[in-house]
Amino acid sequence: MNEDLAISVRNLVKKFGGFTAVDGISFDVCRGEIFGFLGANGAGKTTAMRMLCGLSAPTSGSGTVAGFDISRQPEEIKRHIGYMSQKFSLYADLTVSENLALFSTIYGMDAGAIRRKSAEVFRALGMEDMKDALVRDIPTGWKQKLAFSAATMHSPEVVFLDEPTGGVDPVTRRKFWELIYRASSGGMTVFVTTHYLDEAEYCNRISIMVDGRIKALDSPAALKEQYGAATMDEVFRIVARDARRGD
Repeated sequence: MNEDLAISVRNLVKKFGGFTAVDGISFDVCRGEIFGFLGANGAGKTTAMRMLCGLSAPTSGSGTVAGFDISRQPEEIKRHIGYMSQKFSLYADLTVSENLALFSTIYGMDAGAIRRKSAEVFRALGMEDMKDALVRDIPTGWKQKLAFSAATMHSPEVVFLDEPTGGVDPVTRRKFWELIYRASSGGMTVFVTTHYLDEAEYCNRISIMVDGRIKALDSPAALKEQYGAATMDEVFRIVARDARRGD
């Protein structure tokens, strides 16, 4: 096993009856890398992410996440990753502090560690005055920062972000990416899906799934050069133009 790799996948397949959702994908993600996982709805990226998170067993193929086998050690994977969805995964009727405590407990942190880490998060985000506020009463941008903090309180080796900036304004999206860069610079691996093609420019490398297969994988600059495109949006349109599945 290469210790420089946070994720390594070989010929990963997921079938549902006669339908092949993920069709033999292979890729590696380095530790500390921001890896963008793109594809239209129906391309198979959510199914692939579920396998990487230990939530769904592959039909065939192999893979490791944070050094653990996705087929044989799914529970170990769950303890060494963080996860944030588009819906932010927060409980609106709990306070900011209670949300952090809840998710930290789920990830196995003890009470002392939760208190220390919560204090660090409040200071870093400037949320000291909000810790007793109900989540439903705080602005969307703060909810987004809180959800990311909840997903990374336990300092996971890899954090999976599934459409984390959906439905928020451009300024809030830009600020959220500052959190991603900070986590990456600290050595955390970030695996992110997004529908915003401008955000793909912020990733170290990008993969594009089409009909269950990875059709392109490289840095944004290299992909734009390869396809003679000025933007990642143009690259995506070229790569996915013959897709049979999707929106």
